[in-house]
Amino acid sequence: MHFTSESGSDGVSERRFVVDGVPGLLWQPDGSALGGRPLVLLGHGGGQDKSGPRERARRCAVRYGWAAVALDAPGHGERARTAQDERFATEIGELLAAGRPISAWVARHTAALAERAVPEWRAVLDALEGLAAGEGLGPVGYWGLSLGTAIGIPLAAVEPRVVAAVFGLAGHAALVEPAGRVAVPVEFVLQWDDELQLREAALALYGALGSREKSLHANPGGHLAVPDFELASAERFLARYLPRATG
Repeated sequence: MHFTSESGSDGVSERRFVVDGVPGLLWQPDGSALGGRPLVLLGHGGGQDKSGPRERARRCAVRYGWAAVALDAPGHGERARTAQDERFATEIGELLAAGRPISAWVARHTAALAERAVPEWRAVLDALEGLAAGEGLGPVGYWGLSLGTAIGIPLAAVEPRVVAAVFGLAGHAALVEPAGRVAVPVEFVLQWDDELQLREAALALYGALGSREKSLHANPGGHLAVPDFELASAERFLARYLPRATG
């Protein structure tokens, strides 16, 4: 893990890093040690980048003393787009302009992104464990909607360090099989009038989750209309499994 810059404000440090060519951001309370500290993995949405979850990360650090990390998903942020990424962007633009449904195209592309992104997240966790030295990392939570869920479900299915997760705004058929292997507690957010994700598919994905403890939060409105109170709800949910850190 190579750190490239560091800044801080209001008691929170923000460090940019690169692991195996993947750019990321790490937040933690200013002057705090990483070892033993709970960590939240923040997956950004499609078309965003690692800075998208910045306010969530800062809230995690200020309110709970947690560290938080975000990565640029493949083809996002500082990462170069592949020919496949470029074709997808062109196809989506054409479909939207024609008023045609895009869910099948989004499902196909995000499944390919997740296949690339899951090993990257695991490599970053390994690198952070190295930084935490003998103490190791504290419990790890995952929080990501839409593309963040398309990556987060396959990650939680194979990564034993994740102990709880917030998912939602997704329902692609390719996620059903890994969802069945997710055993950690989950809070799942669904927008009832989501124009980008079929309601029935999202409900089916929630049903497929293998978690013995899971809750569904359904709200009226479109894909980008998730209510502000869901932010606080997600924090309270994660706080049940990630202890508040001090020092």
